Amino acid sequence: MTFVWMTAGVAAAALIVAAAVLLLVRPTIEKLVDTGLALTETETYYRNIMTMVSLFQRIDPQILVENSLRADSGKILKRPLGSPKKFPHFEGIMFLPCQMDRLPLKDAEKVDTRTVIGPRARRPLELKIPLIISGMAYGLALSEKVKLALVKAANMAGTAANSGEGPVLPEELREANKYIIQYSRAEWAKDPEILKQADMIEIHIGQGSSAGAPSQVPAKHLRGKAARLMGVAPDGEAEIRSRFPGVSRKGDWRRLVQELRSLTKGVPIGMKLAIGRVEEDLEIALYAGVDFVTLDGAQAATKGTPPILQDDVGLPTVIGLCRAVEYLEKRKKRGRVSLIVSGGIHTPGECLKALALGADAVALGSPLLFASSHTQGSQKVLPWEPPTELAFYTGEKRELYDVDEGAVFAARFLQSLVKEMKLAAAALGKASLKEVGREDLVALDPVSAQITGLPLI
Repeated sequence: MTFVWMTAGVAAAALIVAAAVLLLVRPTIEKLVDTGLALTETETYYRNIMTMVSLFQRIDPQILVENSLRADSGKILKRPLGSPKKFPHFEGIMFLPCQMDRLPLKDAEKVDTRTVIGPRARRPLELKIPLIISGMAYGLALSEKVKLALVKAANMAGTAANSGEGPVLPEELREANKYIIQYSRAEWAKDPEILKQADMIEIHIGQGSSAGAPSQVPAKHLRGKAARLMGVAPDGEAEIRSRFPGVSRKGDWRRLVQELRSLTKGVPIGMKLAIGRVEEDLEIALYAGVDFVTLDGAQAATKGTPPILQDDVGLPTVIGLCRAVEYLEKRKKRGRVSLIVSGGIHTPGECLKALALGADAVALGSPLLFASSHTQGSQKVLPWEPPTELAFYTGEKRELYDVDEGAVFAARFLQSLVKEMKLAAAALGKASLKEVGREDLVALDPVSAQITGLPLI
């Protein structure tokens, strides 16, 4: 009883103090509001704070901030995590469910999720799910711990991880069940003994967030293991060129593909391209004899590239996908040359729509990065630093990252995506994700219909 009375007394005292503070502060607040309103209602527009309202309606606040950064530094900006621009995507496309005219699957029927990349290769890449962990570079972007978490997640989910443009991390290569090595425009990751261990080689010609532009990273941002693996001198910089040295003509690409195929004893050899001159680029890729092509849309994320490349160069994922499928069908290469798409794809619905429009697999980057940081970002770095401080190689909190926890959450994320995709496929009456196709789709608006060639509902 004494405790109850004490609690009641404390609560009453708190209410009295709050009331007293309110009575004292209220006149001050009212005066400030009155003064502010008077100023906005009487000051000329040249001196009126409401000018900022008009400004923010005309110019996006992010543009104002980025222009201020340009004025401050006089240098090229590098924006993290991709473009905020709204591109045409998969929102204007819907699936048609089966009910009576066509029946959904029976309750006990299972949906097959397997896919094969490079079916004509001597050693095709066979995956349990059509979702691949996209290339995210060690050192240039991610920390060792995050790379290890993602490759462990790939193992758990039955898919492949990708080295990205950075050096091949030996621990990641040893851990991986299925490993894709990017053969990039840089000097590193060219050791034949390392390339021989790949389950697939992706020649990195361009990507959605940077096209084929060159980039340089000072050694001070790569101190330690990453710099050693890249062979970067303490006073030098890591350089990714705009072109492969000695490769410019169709015959040069064919020779490169053949050399890599011979070296790796027949694993799939393909090319990663930013989406631009789709048909012209695919013509050269097919002449080179690739087993697959990865198309990376303008929505793709990155650790940091100039806004002009993110916002104003390249085409959206859905446009590149539809044009590529049409071209491969025209050349009778559909089903012989695999097609992987990436860039701005985050949900199970978007993944399944990409497959239905003709992709053989979807490569996921940012969604997996965020999934692998689930709870860790909020509990270990927020609110004082962004989660990137936990995940990036240069992040001040990177040592706090828990590899096993990150792997579990990333694997669960992939498993959840696939379960939802299987559920939707069953509702469409399809026993395999590969059976979901254009006949299951309609467009909701004229733009989506024009892009995809689907019937407008």
